[in-house]
Amino acid sequence: MTEFHSVTAETGLPEGDAIPGNSLSDVQAACAAADEAFDSYRATDDESRAAFLEKIAEEILALGDELIVTAMRESGLPRARLEGERGRTVGQLRLFANVVRLGQWKSIRIDPAQPDRQPLPRPDLRLRMIPLGPVAVFGASNFPLAFSTAGGDTASALAAGCPVIVKAHTAHLRTGLLIASAITKAVEACGLPKGVFAHLIGPGNELGSALVQDPRIAAVGFTGSRSGGIALMKLAQARPVPIPVYAEMSSINPVVIMPEALKARGEALGAAFIGSLTMGAGQFCTNPGLLLAIEGDGIDAFATAATAALETAEAQTMLTTGICSAYNKGTDALAGNAAVTTLARGKEGNGTTKGQAALFQTTAAAFLADEALGAEVFGASSLIIRCKDEAELRAVLNGLEGQLTATIHMDEGDTALAQRLLPLLERKVGRILANGWPTGVEVSHTMVHGGPFPATSDSRTTSVGSLAIDRFLRPVSYQNIAPAILPADLRDGGGKAPRMIDGVLHTN
Repeated sequence: MTEFHSVTAETGLPEGDAIPGNSLSDVQAACAAADEAFDSYRATDDESRAAFLEKIAEEILALGDELIVTAMRESGLPRARLEGERGRTVGQLRLFANVVRLGQWKSIRIDPAQPDRQPLPRPDLRLRMIPLGPVAVFGASNFPLAFSTAGGDTASALAAGCPVIVKAHTAHLRTGLLIASAITKAVEACGLPKGVFAHLIGPGNELGSALVQDPRIAAVGFTGSRSGGIALMKLAQARPVPIPVYAEMSSINPVVIMPEALKARGEALGAAFIGSLTMGAGQFCTNPGLLLAIEGDGIDAFATAATAALETAEAQTMLTTGICSAYNKGTDALAGNAAVTTLARGKEGNGTTKGQAALFQTTAAAFLADEALGAEVFGASSLIIRCKDEAELRAVLNGLEGQLTATIHMDEGDTALAQRLLPLLERKVGRILANGWPTGVEVSHTMVHGGPFPATSDSRTTSVGSLAIDRFLRPVSYQNIAPAILPADLRDGGGKAPRMIDGVLHTN
């Protein structure tokens, strides 16, 4: 049996007793249990399922300070950040509990029979969404709580009625085990089948590949690197019965400083930009890795202020030695590029997990000529692109890959330019924000945390917010089915869920 150790992020060294890993036979057993539990779990009524999600939130809070202290040690993230992340994790579980109760996710539609319609009668047709089946969720390195064992993928899949098998991330093993114990307690307290949830620890490629390829798995949720996401997508598509992989992978999140905003507040924006860039050692999928501005008044003041702010930035502990090593390779590549100027480096740190912040600058022409300059550097590194005019700005934006976010900073005099850019940005990203910074994703009904490839594997979906439930559902239409055997929600007057009847929305 392979054994693992919890690693302290600050030192990169293992700590505590060995943690036994799972085998391929454990994968098969978990998938079999999830498959056996599926029909029973998906048949739970809305209130029972919502209460289960709320019970998970309650059990996570009951873990108390042990959870925070463990996550701090394993991730290197500060207490305030992790307490906030715990609140977000609990909050999204409760959000999905409310989503389940409201019932809109079922998308109930009824077209009553029209036997006298000419030239042909219309049959009785009814539609609802049903869960896909057992879901494999891969824990993320950068959010040990909100995007991992009980994170958004798990919460939305459970809300949809899908059992979940989590492949733990080795960067925060004991944190994951604590959360898994909370979910298991909730499963038991709510009288649900044991197979509704499982938590597996093992070698990434071997265990993860077996999980994705198991015929009982119906979908995959993943947050991580582009290479990891693409590997899972290929495995899922090569199956005899392909399945969807909802992967959130890679984004450099361009920020555009409009001319009038640059002129009026370039210095202030430069300092604020670095605050966003260095938050959490830059280990956010929405980190602003690219900043664009047109040459003119304020651009030098912006660059000077950003440089000064970054030079004072302390080296921060990154999540793992591997992530820090990859970050250093990325910044070294930018620093060694003849077309790139290094504006500033943050303070150096001691150890193999200390990330030194970095700020670079280049021209639009150089950026357009070198594809490598658009690669994500996961950490507190960003590249300023100076554009000669609007045409160059548009050319850079048009040449970008799909992104999670795009940000514009604008004043009143920038409205016309912003209007011209908006359609282009819509084609490139999942979320557009103005006069703010992309680091920070609200868990709400209107959030989209997704975008065109390679930001995500499916630009029609989101991994954050109530629409995340749609990833794990599919429509079924029922034609001329007798009321006695129709699902209760589809019967005339049945259930509390909103329904569209003959094209007209009806709500209770």
